[in-house]
Amino acid sequence: MISPSFISPLLTLAVVLTVTITPLISASGGFCQEKMATLGGVHDSQSSQNSVEIDSLARFAVDEHNKKENAILEFARVVKAKEQVVAGTMHHLTIEAIEAGKKKLYEAKVWVKPWLNFKELHEFKDAGDVPVFTSSDLGVKRDGHAPGWRAVPVHDPSVQDAAIHALKSIQQRSNSLFPYELQEVVHANAEVVDDSAKFDMLLKVKRGSTEEKFKVLVHKNNEGSYHLNQMEPHA
Repeated sequence: MISPSFISPLLTLAVVLTVTITPLISASGGFCQEKMATLGGVHDSQSSQNSVEIDSLARFAVDEHNKKENAILEFARVVKAKEQVVAGTMHHLTIEAIEAGKKKLYEAKVWVKPWLNFKELHEFKDAGDVPVFTSSDLGVKRDGHAPGWRAVPVHDPSVQDAAIHALKSIQQRSNSLFPYELQEVVHANAEVVDDSAKFDMLLKVKRGSTEEKFKVLVHKNNEGSYHLNQMEPHA
C-alpha cells in the first residue's frame, strides 16, 4: 500500500507538469505558432537574393496575395531575403512588384516545411513606393543647390543594378571556382551629371562560406550601360 506522504508529492508534480506543458500545446495537438516563431532569430537568407529558390517563393507570395485580394500585382524582383527557423523555415522577403504601372515594395512572409511539401503565405503587406533618386534629389539641377555626392537608398533599382554589374565584374576578374553572391548593399552614394551617374558603394558579398566586403565605384553612362571603374577589398 502506498502511503499518503508519498502520493502528495506525486500529485504536486503532476499539477506542475500539466500547468507548464498545456499552454505550449495548441488545440490541434501541435506547438502553437507563437512558440514556433521564437525558435530562431531572423538572419540573412542562406540562398542568394537572386536565386531561383528565393524568386520562386517571392512569385508564390505575389500569386497568393493576388488570389486572396483579387489583386493584379506583377512580380518584379526580390530586394531583400531573410529567414527564420521555426517548424520549418519562415522566409522574410522584401519584394518589388508593379501595380498599375507603378513599382512598389511589399514585405511578405512565406512559411515552408519541405518534408511535408508545405508552403503557405503567412503575411503580405505594403512597404511603400520604390525609392528612386533623381537629379533633383541629388542637388544637381539648377535650383540653387550645388552638385555633388549624395547618399541614396540602397534599394533603389539603379543602385541595385550597379551593384549587380560590379559583382559580375569582380567575378570575371577572380580565379575562384566559387561564384560571388550579393548579400547586401551596405551603403551607397551617387552623383548625377546630366544623363550619367556615378555610384560609390560598399558591398557585402559571399563566396562559398566566406563573407567579404568590397568598396566599388561604378559609372553609368547616358546609354544606361554600367562600368566598374574601381574596386578594392574593405576590411
